[in-house]
Amino acid sequence: QVQLVETGGGLVQPGGSLRLSCSASGSVRTLDVMGWYRQAPGNEREFVAGVFGRGEAKYADSVKGRFTVSRGSARNTLLLQMASLRPEDTAVYYCKGGIKSLSNGVWGQGTQVTVVS
Repeated sequence: QVQLVETGGGLVQPGGSLRLSCSASGSVRTLDVMGWYRQAPGNEREFVAGVFGRGEAKYADSVKGRFTVSRGSARNTLLLQMASLRPEDTAVYYCKGGIKSLSNGVWGQGTQVTVVS
């Protein structure tokens, strides 16, 4: 059974940067699609960024130009470089990976990102 683990969350001041990593274990297949989601208190979980077929990266409008998503050098890893962080970026960030689609993908346990002065 595939397990995803996120690392790299923490506390940062507005304008700062963080790098999140997601790695998979227990998988014998390559996860074709991997993405990042986030959920702030009282809000629904939302898509942030992901890498899809042929390596195409997609972003939510709220993070375009500030966040960069990429596949790591190791199989089934995903990175999220976050810059110019804002208080509204505060949330638990989740990694999700799937075969051909994220629809039925596997979730990680999440990592907290807090942006505060």
